[in-house]
Amino acid sequence: MFKNSTILITGGTGSWGQELTRQLLRYKPKEIRIFSRNEFSQVTMKRTFQEDGILKFTIGDIRDFHAVQEACRNVDYVFHLAALKHVPICEWQPQEAIKTNIAGTENIIRASIQQGVKKVIDVSTDKAADPINFYGMTKAIGEKLVIRANDWNTFTRFVCIRGGNVLGTNGSVVPFFKKQILEGQDVTITSREMTRFFLTIAEAIDLLLHAAQAAMGGETFVMKMNSCRILDLANILIGQFAAKSVQIREIGIRPGEKLHEVLVTRYETPNTYQFNEKYFVILPSHSAPELFAKYKDLKKVSFETYESNTNLMSGSEIEKLLRRGGVLH
Repeated sequence: MFKNSTILITGGTGSWGQELTRQLLRYKPKEIRIFSRNEFSQVTMKRTFQEDGILKFTIGDIRDFHAVQEACRNVDYVFHLAALKHVPICEWQPQEAIKTNIAGTENIIRASIQQGVKKVIDVSTDKAADPINFYGMTKAIGEKLVIRANDWNTFTRFVCIRGGNVLGTNGSVVPFFKKQILEGQDVTITSREMTRFFLTIAEAIDLLLHAAQAAMGGETFVMKMNSCRILDLANILIGQFAAKSVQIREIGIRPGEKLHEVLVTRYETPNTYQFNEKYFVILPSHSAPELFAKYKDLKKVSFETYESNTNLMSGSEIEKLLRRGGVLH
């Protein structure tokens, strides 16, 4: 699918974008375009990757339709990663979240259709399921726009990938906790009861690529993810990195923050299927006949909702995850 193709990655200088680029290079694409706002991040990424001119870096903002349209010219596949993701910032500046996460996604859709892109893969978040914060609400609308775009044309196909927290990425709690521990500070958690889904970056991108290739258009693929208590995660990190006694201090839930996250809601389960051992797939409530036909023989999920406070990892399982993610050696 990706061999000799031209691929655009929006927000490509972030943790997801860089790992996605590494894995896409194995497929021998013709060109990978990295589209983002931060010139320093682009310069740093260019120095990091040793490749034969396959990577092309473009400064631009997904809020700017003309910049997006130009970036999509002669592109085969678009991975849409760019977003405002920090929950409190989106709560405090909701108008900025709307411009990037909603209007920016609309620009990706319009430009991709106009430029004849084959497939657009939108990377979403567990916070888009049953959203209570502004970030989640904007991503939920983004998902709806992306899936609905399949009805706007007959050539460009659109699919969503929904996942949770990825270890070590920008904004991840793991490097934040590790920094506090190494500096001998208290580890600050918002609630001792809080749970979250986790996956390593390599696993997340591997699943993303497989879903992108399998998608027909109109699906929302949901990554099966391990979950754990943030308190348990903090205790394991303290046990591994603390040179002296470190305390855990509860500071209270931040604006817009959930106690537990959801990957599949009770309203989505009637249309959710067991795709394979790594994915669920959610179909629109009124699927196109050909989309329904593709998945009609799959088994529907048996759970009512897929939440982070069920099937929690044990301490040893959390350690294994941290080792796979390169946090522990």
